[in-house]
Amino acid sequence: QVQLVESGGGLVQPGGSLRLSCAASGSIFSIYAMGWYRQAPGKQRELVAGTTSGSSTNYADSVKGRFTISRDNAKNTVYLQMNSLKPEDTAVYYCNADIRHLPVSPVREYWGQGTQVTVSS
Repeated sequence: QVQLVESGGGLVQPGGSLRLSCAASGSIFSIYAMGWYRQAPGKQRELVAGTTSGSSTNYADSVKGRFTISRDNAKNTVYLQMNSLKPEDTAVYYCNADIRHLPVSPVREYWGQGTQVTVSS
């Protein structure tokens, strides 16, 4: 089994910063794409940022220039540095990863449990 455990959420004032972390643990042979999604109340879950195993990245237009995704492959961990936070960034943030357990097993998608980010004065 594989677990994705997120940390780093919380309450921050507009203009502030937070850094989210997501560590994958368990039976892992290889991790491919990793990413962060978010879901605000009454809205659909949306992609915030993603990174491939080759470290290419992509971002939602709404966070470009403010958020930075990075990964430490040795630690099976992905990070999301969030700067210049706005009230509209308030949401539950979810980590996502495509993981292969064994050399011949299929790639499966995993989700973390989510961490709340609230931007408010």
